[in-house]
Amino acid sequence: MTDPIPLYGNTKVTREDWLNVALDLLVSEGVGEVKVLSISDRLGVSRSSFYWYFKSRKDLLAALLENWEQANTALLIRHADMPADTITEAVCNLSRCWIDPALFNHKLDFAIREWARRDGAVRRRIDQTDAARVAAFSALFERFDYAPAEAEVRARVMYFMQVGYYALELSEPIEERLKRVHDYVLCFTGQTPRKAEVDALVAYAIKANRQS
Repeated sequence: MTDPIPLYGNTKVTREDWLNVALDLLVSEGVGEVKVLSISDRLGVSRSSFYWYFKSRKDLLAALLENWEQANTALLIRHADMPADTITEAVCNLSRCWIDPALFNHKLDFAIREWARRDGAVRRRIDQTDAARVAAFSALFERFDYAPAEAEVRARVMYFMQVGYYALELSEPIEERLKRVHDYVLCFTGQTPRKAEVDALVAYAIKANRQS
């Protein structure tokens, strides 16, 4: 990464600064408020400095989509691919994404979905991303000898249940949610998780939420 380019006064910003403010606006206000002038005002820099890093607003929006895929989809796939001795351990590994606020950004996910209501190209991107996530989760089950059709159904149940959980904006305390880990894993996999697997996930969740 090159050093930030000095702008007017003593202010310096980077491409990441522009992206971070744009992401914040996308999540809090919607894509319609992701404007060059709004971002420059928040950063306290000249509007013209935007063009050091982006060709246009369209270029910025494309970068937001890329950031979302790297931050959310790539992370989910990476956790689905983590080594595990059992299917229940594999699902516990993936579940870290759902219970660690520092991992999967569900608010960003839904901001992109809201954007897709108004943009056909983004809608197609969402559809492709959902398909990629389900495929990764299906592959997770197939690694543990589930038949392809069953693996896909279990993957869809697990994924769409979580999407629905976020869509309903459930304000369930993490302590209450963790009480159900054993039964969630049993439901998703059809197999009883080992106590050590559940305990490890619960310990991870408690630590992650204390730090958030």
